[in-house]
Amino acid sequence: MIRHYLEFEKPLAELEIKIEELRRYAELGDKAKEKELKKVEERLNRKRKEIYSKLSPWEIVQVARHINRPRATDYIEGIFEEYVELHGDRRFSEDPSMVAGVGKVGEYRLFFIGQQRGKNPVEMVKRNFGMPHPEGYRKAQRIMELADRFKRPLVTFVDTPGAYPGIGAEERGQAEAIASSLFKMASLKVPILTFIIGEGGSGGALAIAMGDRVYMLEFSVYSVISPEGCAAIIWRDAGKAKEAASILGLTSKKLKELGVVDEVIEEPLGGAHVNPQEMVERVKKKLLEALEWAYKVDWEELPELRYQRFRRMGVFKET
Repeated sequence: MIRHYLEFEKPLAELEIKIEELRRYAELGDKAKEKELKKVEERLNRKRKEIYSKLSPWEIVQVARHINRPRATDYIEGIFEEYVELHGDRRFSEDPSMVAGVGKVGEYRLFFIGQQRGKNPVEMVKRNFGMPHPEGYRKAQRIMELADRFKRPLVTFVDTPGAYPGIGAEERGQAEAIASSLFKMASLKVPILTFIIGEGGSGGALAIAMGDRVYMLEFSVYSVISPEGCAAIIWRDAGKAKEAASILGLTSKKLKELGVVDEVIEEPLGGAHVNPQEMVERVKKKLLEALEWAYKVDWEELPELRYQRFRRMGVFKET
């Protein structure tokens, strides 16, 4: 995998190149280079910690969108011992930006839904950059209905800039498809476990995120609108996205304080894109913990508990 560096990560690039060079010498038995290698690795870790301990909201948005960040299919393949992907909405067509199916993890069998952005330019085009069409949300509703019918938990992986706003999508009922997904999730009598793994944008994200337990990766984002979209509306200038990101409250820390997410999952030093396998393992561990919780609650009460959960969100004052 080709390693891509964000602008603020540039100081790390030189150190990583140096480490690769020293590692080749160390593998040949050069003891001096081996000692130097350890020192440079320590410098790299210190620099990463320094950079990632003070990221601005806009820089966190960039990390959430990082091309090397693990995607929904990475989690599906890494978490489930076996799984079957289901396709199509039985009405119009298949939507590659929404992946869904049934899988097994440990002793549990469950259904899954995830938004897939793509890992390279070719796949990104195929997956429409993770922006689902109405048929994607209707496929997701098929899976929700199956989970409810077979009484299996539902896990969702959120990673989208938002629902696709194209003319064809609007003609096929994009708004109705999202609203129907929300309505369907609200009434399910099975546990819904949601993981925000990258960018959670607008109703396109919320349509599969109405979970009983919502987990958010440390450097993911979740917002009613993208920073660029917000800047275009407020200041009529998408170039002010950096300022918009700072006021949207889209970071995991802020959303945990507001009660929008239940728990933040810490990422490996330098972000999930530095060690995707480690990130997948952390999410798997949290999923297994969530499934233990899920089988201790009364599933008949879940719709009411879900309703109360969303009613508690936010801060308001009566006058």
